[in-house]
Amino acid sequence: MNQGNEQGPSQNPNKESNSPPLLPPLEDSLSHIETVLGKSTDLVIRRFAIYKTHCAALYIDGLVDKNTVQNFIMEALMLEMPHKRVSVKELYDTIKHASLPIGEVTEFTDYEALFKRLLSGETILLIDKEKKALAASTRGWRDRGVQESTSESVIRGPKEAFTETLRTNTALLRRKIKDPKLRIESKAIGEVTRTDVAVVYLQDIAEDNIVQEVHRRLDKIDIDGVLESGYIEEYIQDAQYSPFPTVYYSEKPDAIAGGLLEGRVAIVTDGTPDVLLVPALFVNFFQSSEDYYQRADISTFLRILRLVCFNIALFMPSLYIAFTTFHQEMIPAPLLISLAAQREGVPFPAFVEAMLMELTFEILREAGVRLPKPVGSAVSIVGALVLGQSAVQAGLVSPAMVIVVALTAISSFVFPAYNIAIPIRMLRFLFMILAATFGLYGIILGLIAMVLHLCSLKSFGVAYMSPFAPIKPKEQKDVLIRFPHWGLFSRPSSLTKKNEKRTNPSSKES
Repeated sequence: MNQGNEQGPSQNPNKESNSPPLLPPLEDSLSHIETVLGKSTDLVIRRFAIYKTHCAALYIDGLVDKNTVQNFIMEALMLEMPHKRVSVKELYDTIKHASLPIGEVTEFTDYEALFKRLLSGETILLIDKEKKALAASTRGWRDRGVQESTSESVIRGPKEAFTETLRTNTALLRRKIKDPKLRIESKAIGEVTRTDVAVVYLQDIAEDNIVQEVHRRLDKIDIDGVLESGYIEEYIQDAQYSPFPTVYYSEKPDAIAGGLLEGRVAIVTDGTPDVLLVPALFVNFFQSSEDYYQRADISTFLRILRLVCFNIALFMPSLYIAFTTFHQEMIPAPLLISLAAQREGVPFPAFVEAMLMELTFEILREAGVRLPKPVGSAVSIVGALVLGQSAVQAGLVSPAMVIVVALTAISSFVFPAYNIAIPIRMLRFLFMILAATFGLYGIILGLIAMVLHLCSLKSFGVAYMSPFAPIKPKEQKDVLIRFPHWGLFSRPSSLTKKNEKRTNPSSKES
């Protein structure tokens, strides 16, 4: 249970508040609050008096910890307050500075702040004939505890994952990086939902211009509601219509902490375990946090394997179509004879055959994701086996095509970042069309266009293909290959030029 350790919702500094001030008469103020909230049944109003001065405590049932409200607010005000005649001003100051044994008490003077804090799980204290009010941090809604990541599995390394609670997530980052220079700057986005969003970075590492650009893009968002970090990602990403993601996200605290140590900026959104990280480079989507927990040679092998799988997942069906349709002379004679024998009786050309199999597998994949977990895994595995075998026996596809599609599908599961697999799956169909139309020439033209597009992309001012384009030899130590940790003595210069030193090479045991 959340115990009220979150800060109140901050306001967008670019928007001025025109909210009416609080009404000093207590009953008038309570009537206005009930009118705005429509006399909601979860609104709790507790009226009481402190030496004939009428007061009221307001909170939303289900958003507060009732034990905190009872023990640290109501008991402190009704039983421990000195019962003597004091002015309203003296009573207000006593409650604010001396009577509430609670961590965070804030003051406000208008109804906009009142409703924001009330609907964020804070308890509001109103005093008759007082123009100011107090908000006590009493959040205590039910939330999901820290559990193992379901989308980013690792064999070695931390298993914990972010949750849907913002302050739990920032606390997980604080546990990883115990540095006073770690900055957490909050704001609220969404005119209706007022979703809390935190910008997290290391002040002495992250470039000031990147931090400012993140704040600028977030402040520019004008939407009624933000329910997940995907809303924010679409607003702040650089290439709106590119299939390639320019914003990285992860639900693992160690992956985000590693990005912060390189000079990146994290965007934590309340209500989702997926934390955004910018700038994002193309190579980041092929790297796993586990790469840094294994030996350097093992990590290098796995990264090369992912690159090979990237090419298989993207080009293998299109190459099969091109070779069997236009360039049979490039296939060795024994293999060509075998393929021709397998395709005997198949009524479709290679392109239609491949398209049918790929679309079928995409349908099975989507069905496996949307169905309940025990049923979904059975549907995706058994469905693929049954449909593939049945299609071969019916003479609709050749066994070689089933092997090509299966190997392509398995290769697309290798990537650590799920959002890079989506554009690969989309572009695969485009390359299949090019191969069916122009053969190998179409594939080469498509590849050139894709590389040019990748080189033109930027993520928050940083070249997307860095350190390959532009080429930076000093940064090749942690891209396709990974040097041992003692050899990674500088941060990527494309991300930050502040505090570039990461380790002292002399600290390695000789």
